[in-house]
Amino acid sequence: MSDPSATEKTILYDLHVELGAKMVPFAGYDMPVQYPDGILKEHLATRESAGLFDVSHMGQVVITGDSPAAAIEALIPGDIQALEAGDMRYSFLTNEKGGILDDLIVTRREHDLFVVVNAACKEQDIKLLTDGLAGKATVTELTDRALIALQGPKAVAILSSMAPEVASMSFMSYQEVTIDGAPCFVTRSGYTGEDGYEISIPNEQAVQLTRKLLDHEGVSAVGLGARDSLRLEAGLCLYGHDLTENTSPISAGLIWAISKRRREEGGFPGAAVIQAEIANKPKMKRVGLVPEGRAPAREHTEIADLDGNIIGEVTSGGFSPSLQMPIAMGYVPLAFAAVGTDINLIVRGKARPAKVVKMPFVEQRYYRD
Repeated sequence: MSDPSATEKTILYDLHVELGAKMVPFAGYDMPVQYPDGILKEHLATRESAGLFDVSHMGQVVITGDSPAAAIEALIPGDIQALEAGDMRYSFLTNEKGGILDDLIVTRREHDLFVVVNAACKEQDIKLLTDGLAGKATVTELTDRALIALQGPKAVAILSSMAPEVASMSFMSYQEVTIDGAPCFVTRSGYTGEDGYEISIPNEQAVQLTRKLLDHEGVSAVGLGARDSLRLEAGLCLYGHDLTENTSPISAGLIWAISKRRREEGGFPGAAVIQAEIANKPKMKRVGLVPEGRAPAREHTEIADLDGNIIGEVTSGGFSPSLQMPIAMGYVPLAFAAVGTDINLIVRGKARPAKVVKMPFVEQRYYRD
């Protein structure tokens, strides 16, 4: 029997150690949380130039069959049939209560679907997809490919110097591109709010290509610490924190990921619950929060109204390197969700004033052609 406490290593593990990364267990893997320059510099380097992230711990899956796009719609609310080959869409696996089991990205390719799922949910997701699509489609995990993300305003110049065709890719699109001799799956997407790419590479060529990208002036190796502060500034959800099996897409503010057709037709787990929330509004809503002062409010910090009643909880919180102030997101009843609402955050038993604000905290700079 395998040791459940054991951690796996991505193909880039030795490179992380060579670069001086501090390695920590995360989602079953030994992953770099930061490099010698530290989280603050890695964060700002991504906003100002380009950051390179190892996200090989995430699951890469291919779904084949006569009509995989139609088949997967029985499990997710995304409008996958509407995608043209080369387009991709953010969606989520849902349960019968309308909660989110995981969020994922589905890419429609010429003859199949390419799906990327979260590392911590990978085993569960692959079983759910395999069981749910049995008889309709075949689910295959790609264990022979690494996944890296190049993010930041200089990402396009850097990657297109090695593969000129990526410069014309639109946001949320996919191409198969040979980069330095490696057959790569490239998407113009990411998780930092910046323009950039995610690149799936055969394992045997991953280290060489990663080294070549890091050799470019302006590219910094970035760990999990800055990845989290970047996505929080961008107002992006982290599964297991801002999204859980008890969180609906509507309360999370993700209704934009469910097309009009899927809202009307349903046909996915929890559709009736989600349709009712769309019609009647959810009880709780995810909001952005800015505390007064400079001390951050961390996850699980209680949110109270001005009369001291506990009304919600912070799901992500930290200090924003870009804004030089604390930021957070959490769930509150609709009556407290309006931008400008005053609330309190209960930190070490004391009420700290905070205000509901619009997200994202930092402007998203995805490439729009």
